[in-house]
Amino acid sequence: MARTNDPGDPLGVGASGAGSREGRPSWAPPVLRGDRMAAGLRTLELEVRGRLDGLLQGNHLGLVPGPGSEPGEARPYQPGDDVRRMDWAVTARTTTPHIRETIADRELETWIVADVSASLDFGTAACEKRDLVVCAAAAVTHLTLGGGNRVGALVSNGAETVRVPARGGRAHARNLVRTIAEMPRAEEGTRGNLAELVDQLRRPPRRRGLAVVVSDFLGDIAWQRPLRGLSGRHDLIGVEVLDPRDVDLPEVGDIVLADPETGRQREVHASAQLRKEFAAAAQQHRGEVARALRQAGAGHLVLRTDSDWIADTVRFVVARKRGWSGAAS
Repeated sequence: MARTNDPGDPLGVGASGAGSREGRPSWAPPVLRGDRMAAGLRTLELEVRGRLDGLLQGNHLGLVPGPGSEPGEARPYQPGDDVRRMDWAVTARTTTPHIRETIADRELETWIVADVSASLDFGTAACEKRDLVVCAAAAVTHLTLGGGNRVGALVSNGAETVRVPARGGRAHARNLVRTIAEMPRAEEGTRGNLAELVDQLRRPPRRRGLAVVVSDFLGDIAWQRPLRGLSGRHDLIGVEVLDPRDVDLPEVGDIVLADPETGRQREVHASAQLRKEFAAAAQQHRGEVARALRQAGAGHLVLRTDSDWIADTVRFVVARKRGWSGAAS
């Protein structure tokens, strides 16, 4: 789980720029830094709107899949009704069993927790992991915005945390994505704290809504407990961003492994045994992350720097819609 000095790295060691689209896959995110930031964000918005538009039409009645939580009219009880919705006051008054209908809240409030700590400033394929955080935020804002819905964000690089209030409108969505993209890079040795960041979203308690946590989830899984607390009130999605070098070492002989969040470095020889042990440890950690997200009740979307992130998002959303439909039926 570290940077490498892979000679075959097309972006360079801990690349700070992804270059232009020349020589890169057509699905690669646009350049989102330097003097190309504004053009890259416009291109990203067009790509997201073009490939994701209409994907969630008719996905649910209101805030989250289900009948809603706002109290509505009372009506006589019918066989098959949920007895937990019994209105005992009306039942006592009329001497006839009644249940209280609920009204679906059609205004969704979405919060994005964006981790852009030092471990995200790295990429050896089509882009940096940091770019995928921005792309994920753009996709979430596009898929959830509209119809009076609001979206906000908590963005942290480990040294600084920025809160973007939840508001509606396309201009606000553009500003939110730009805020994440322009978040300053943390100095090497600055540790991120995802658990604390998630906890900030839990307090003060917010109206029931959707929470999306975007990170590479490297390091200790100390974020599981606050994530469970968050899922008790919100529909929850964890977006895990990965680079091939997070899970596999290259066969290049001597390499320097570095932890960008502590600054520690170690020179090793990438022998077959070491690469096998590294891959096994990485696979074990990925399994622990998936299990922790599942136990927290979160959906799990994996985006990789060497894969079409929009296609992966579409597959995730379509599968999620099928799950919603199955639950509703």
